[in-house]
Amino acid sequence: MEKWLYVMTIKKSKTYNKMTKAVVEKHVENLRQLDADGKIELCGPFKGYPGVAGMVIFKTQSYEEADALCKLEPLVVGGFATYTLAALQVADKENNYLL
Repeated sequence: MEKWLYVMTIKKSKTYNKMTKAVVEKHVENLRQLDADGKIELCGPFKGYPGVAGMVIFKTQSYEEADALCKLEPLVVGGFATYTLAALQVADKENNYLL
């Protein structure tokens, strides 16, 4: 059985440095809720990667579901960030690393 994860790369917009504490709190609350709902595999900020704030790896049923979640991200909604979304086929011992 194929397993997929969906990788959201959060890219800083020109107004990224103008975001408020309230926006950051909304972002964190969104992550908490997604995690509680079992939709996040991993997330976090990047350090030393110019123009990129961080990433969220979703474990959703489809690319479309992950994309809908990306569009609801408070940093995106507020115009502080944009995103790219990529489908990642999981290679692990359960599927013999896709051999």
